[in-house]
Amino acid sequence: MKVFNKLLRSIGSSVLAFCSSVGRIVIFALNAILHLVRPPFYGREVLSQLMQIGFYSLPVVGLTALFTGAALALQIYSGGVRFSAESVVPSIVAIGMVRELGPVLGGLMVAGRVSSSIAAELGTMRVTEQLDALVTLSTDPMKYLVAPRVLAATIAMPILVAVGDTIGILGGYLVGTGRLGFNSNNYLQNTVDFMELEDITSGLAKAAVFGFIIALMGCYHGYNSGRGAQGVGKATINAVVSASVMILAANYVLTEAFF
Repeated sequence: MKVFNKLLRSIGSSVLAFCSSVGRIVIFALNAILHLVRPPFYGREVLSQLMQIGFYSLPVVGLTALFTGAALALQIYSGGVRFSAESVVPSIVAIGMVRELGPVLGGLMVAGRVSSSIAAELGTMRVTEQLDALVTLSTDPMKYLVAPRVLAATIAMPILVAVGDTIGILGGYLVGTGRLGFNSNNYLQNTVDFMELEDITSGLAKAAVFGFIIALMGCYHGYNSGRGAQGVGKATINAVVSASVMILAANYVLTEAFF
């Protein structure tokens, strides 16, 4: 009986800790959104973060999309041959990249790069008391540090995903025409014919949500980092893991909502 009670207490404490964490994240997110719409606005910080989050993430997102599109074309062709359906390769590559693989893989790659960077930066500022210094100078850290990063990531991710989708479809095109024997004009025509506007808009909407999640998790864990190098390292790990898991969970919810 004592073992059973101990087990129940352990489960209960874990559930309460999880609910408490969710509540703190929700409050932090609402606070960040509130600072996005309330002056003053730091336009220079937003532009700087657009460069850091968006432009400098282009190489990793582009390479990921290129090889994903190429591998996807090979896999679909290999499966399509069994059913004499090789002609579906162009359309499935395009739809798969735009709807699912482009936003998700792009989000995961950016989460690994950006969430960790934001968490480490803000965590170091917490450890070195720079956040307290901002408060002393009558500057709200949420307004000056968190809001610009959240806004920049939400704007940059759809652009990154749009570029990544294009490169991914290009990867499938290169493999399809160079390796699998597809006619160039037919491949492009099939890609255009079977692509719908809803496919593109849903993927870009996912990307915007993923961008918000990436910046939010980086800022939350960095802002609430523990003291010392160990605290910053833990915040960095938690930011990447939580952002990745939330991206996958949000992807399912958004897919259900759109389709």
